[in-house]
Formats: sequence, C-alpha cells, structure tokens
Amino acid sequence: MASVRDVTFELLRAHGLTTIFGNPGSNELPFLAGLPDDFRYLLGLHEGVVLAMADGYAQARRGPALVNLHAAAGTGNAMGQLTNSVYSHSPLVVTAGQQVRSTVGQEVMLANVDAAALPRPLVKWSSEPASAEDVPRTISQAIHTATLAPQGPVYVSVPYDDWRAESSVEARHLLSRTTVTAAALTTPQLTELAAMLDRAERPVLILGPDVDAVAANDHAVALAEALAAPAWIAPSASRCPFPTRHPAFRGVLPAGVKAISDLLAGHDLVLVVGAPVFRYHQYDPGRYLSEGTRLVHLTVDPGEAARAPMGDAIVCDLADTLARLTAAVTLGRRAALVPLPPIPAPRSGSASRLHPEEVFAVLRDTAPADTVWVTESTSTTGAFWAQADLREPGSYYFPASGGLGFGLPAAVGVQLADPDRQVVALVGDGSANYGITALWTAARYRIPVIFVILRNGTYGALRWFAQVLAAGEAPGLDIPDIDFTALAAGYGVTGVTVASRTALVEAVTDALAAGEPRLIQVDTDLTTP
Repeated sequence: MASVRDVTFELLRAHGLTTIFGNPGSNELPFLAGLPDDFRYLLGLHEGVVLAMADGYAQARRGPALVNLHAAAGTGNAMGQLTNSVYSHSPLVVTAGQQVRSTVGQEVMLANVDAAALPRPLVKWSSEPASAEDVPRTISQAIHTATLAPQGPVYVSVPYDDWRAESSVEARHLLSRTTVTAAALTTPQLTELAAMLDRAERPVLILGPDVDAVAANDHAVALAEALAAPAWIAPSASRCPFPTRHPAFRGVLPAGVKAISDLLAGHDLVLVVGAPVFRYHQYDPGRYLSEGTRLVHLTVDPGEAARAPMGDAIVCDLADTLARLTAAVTLGRRAALVPLPPIPAPRSGSASRLHPEEVFAVLRDTAPADTVWVTESTSTTGAFWAQADLREPGSYYFPASGGLGFGLPAAVGVQLADPDRQVVALVGDGSANYGITALWTAARYRIPVIFVILRNGTYGALRWFAQVLAAGEAPGLDIPDIDFTALAAGYGVTGVTVASRTALVEAVTDALAAGEPRLIQVDTDLTTP
C-alpha cells in the first residue's frame, strides 16, 4: 500500500507541479525530505518572496505553481503578496505544514489554529483535510479549483504525521482526473453582441490581464482592427494584453472614476474584456459613465461580473469569444486607424540624476525586442508607458493589488518559467526593500534576471498622493542613501551604480552577456505616476 506522501507526489507529477517554491520549517520536513529526483525545490529566504516568485512563475507559464509555507507564521508572512495573486488570477496551490493532528487542539507551538480560516478571504478555497486518507483528494480538489476559471490561489494545511499514513486504493482515480471550463456564448448571444458593436458609432475596447493570461492577445488585436476601435489597458492591469505601438493602442486608463469617465466620454459603446469594471484607486468622484454610453463586460470571473457598479456582464471564455466576435462583426463601418506618432524623446534628468524616461528609453533600445518587463516602480509608471514598445504577449507584469514586494521575486519566477527571453525587473528603491532577499535565490540558482533599481530616495507615489489628498508633509516618506549594490554583493549578485546614459548602456550590455543575475542601481529624479 502506498503512503499518502507517495500518492501526493504522483498527483503533483500528473499535473506538472514538480517545481516547489518554499521556505521550510519543522512541520514541512516530513513532506520535503527525500524529494523525488524529478522535483526541484526553489528556496526563498522569506515567505513573501516565495509567494511572489511562484506568482511570477505561474503567470509566465500560464499554469499552476506549487508553494510550500511554514504553518501559520509562514502563511502570515506570505499574505501580503497573496493579495496580488488574487487580482492577477494566479493559479497558486499553496500548502502549509501543520502540527501533528492529535495536538492541534492543544494549540502547541507551530499549530496552525483554524488553519482553513487563516488565508480567507484572499484565497478561492482553503481546507485542512478531515483525515490523513483524504489528503490526496483534498490536494486534487485544490489543484482543480486553482486552475478552473477564474483561476486563483488556494490553500491546504496538512498535519505532518499524515504523510506517513497509508493511502486509500481509491486515491489512484485522482491521477487521471481532468476538469475544464467550457462557457461559450450561445449563437443568439453572439449575434446580439456583434449587432450591438456594428450599431455603435464610436466603440472602444478596454482590455485586461486575463486576455494575456489565456493568450488571446492576437484575437484582441484582430477585434480592434475589425472595429477600427481604440484600445485602452484597464487600470492597474497586472499584464499588458495589447502591443503598445499598434495604431489602436491608447495607453493605460487612470484609476479614478471621473478620470475614466472623462476619457470615455463620446464613446457610445465600451467593451471591457478580461478586466474588472474598474479597479479604481485614488478617490476621484464623478459619474461612472457619461450620458449615452453603454458598457458591456466580458469576463471569466463571476465575482467580477456581479460586483461591477454598471454595465451588462457576460461570463465566458475570452479567447473563443474574441475570435468569434471578430468573425461576426461587419468590417469597414468606420475609418481605418492611423499609425501612432513616434515615441517622444525622453525627458532629460538633472545634473547628477537620470529622468526615468531616459532609463526606460535606454533599456528599450539596448535590451532584446522580446524582453519581459516586471515593473514595480509606482512613481515612474507614466514614464514607463511613455517609452514602452511591447510587441510580444507575456512582456509585462505588475503587482495586481499594489502590494509592495512583488517585483524582484516575481522577476525571478518569470525568468524561471520563460528562460528563452530576457527578464528585466524595474523596481523602485522603496519597493525593492520588501523583496530584496530574492537576489539570493537568483544568485543561488543562477537565474539571469537583470534587476534595475531606480533610486530616488523617497516613496515617490506617496509624495504624489500627499498632493492629491492635500495632506501636507507626513513622516516616514524618505529612505535616503541605501546602497543596493552593497546589498546585492552580500546576496551574491554583482551590482553597479550608473549616473549617465552612456554608463547605463554599458551596464545593460554587460548584464545581457553575463548569463547570471546582475543589479544596476540608477539614481533618478522624482516623478509622478
């Protein structure tokens, strides 16, 4: 008779979950000791970094990732990053070790009291199996729940004495199970939606990260061209689903009610695909939609459909819907889109600092055209999009919930999942401190991410918000004189500081040829998002 542990490894293997992101504790050792040869363990030095690495890995591979955390304390450390995974629809199977089953009720040390409740409401589903025999089935349920639409993180707590128990013979059925989502528009629904788009005089597309997640980017481009409609990226999108130099591209929507409604004024039909309606941020009161504007929402997430404050929603398969809509609408009803003007020359910085636009322009022109950008420099967001030239799917990742600490570790996970493309992390000095130990993992496993730290010595986004809120000066906004090259050296990553375009070009060129992780620190002027 096979053990619960043996059957669980077979189950994980059947689903391609042979990479484990973790930081082990005593409760996890009975599961990890003697790891099968076809499994690999990626060690992170803090559970938040572990979770963010797995998040980037799952998004880049467009499939689930396995995370192993240490009891309640490790879970708590990871929950800040879990907020990003929820809104990026990242299919993470998060497991945590629990104390011996018979001692949990005594609340002995490292017992995860009410374990299933701990990560809620951030996860789609969480559980602690009622018996050792039910562990494989529970983990099977977790995998299927994480990967069914809408994808998202799930959580399973396993008492560590369960792994030695005998498994049920019936658990073998779990190894060949499949679950799929097949929600396609009916013919009447498709006909009605296509007719609505045909009738619209000035339709506009708002595209979100789920379009990129299901590799429907080409379908989105084809629909924009068929409608001759401009396309915006949804606010706070964790991925970019549209080529930024396409004639239809208009940029990223702001994250305020009035700002969005002002931009959409004059459009009679707004088609939102693969994004919530909408991820507002700063308080910016106004009307949700202008008079005469109708909104239709296509989403994989029933929760997003239900909670939107306006519009008609359809829960459906995005790739199939976009492809069928493109074939169904009438071509040539509107004037063709004209090419975008050239990317403007970047603004220049001060005497001893580069403007962020200069940094992004140099990186764009020096790095390969298919470079993957993982960004977490919130005060330079506008500068990045002003210089961006993203042509390939899967070229952009951003923390979906704004939780700091995503950028450095997520870049490691993305590079691990997409080794044939160069990954560059663009991270502010404030954000970098939340995930700095990711440098150690990159060095330990020779994961060749290029980490670019934009150092302005302050929390730039907070300074901008202080102006928006008319809050005045507040304590704790400055973080001067942090030497990230010294920190990088301590973790085993070679770093260099640059202060000119020429030096930046040289540093990027050297990093591209290194075949190992490198860090580039750039002192930049303070800008606004």
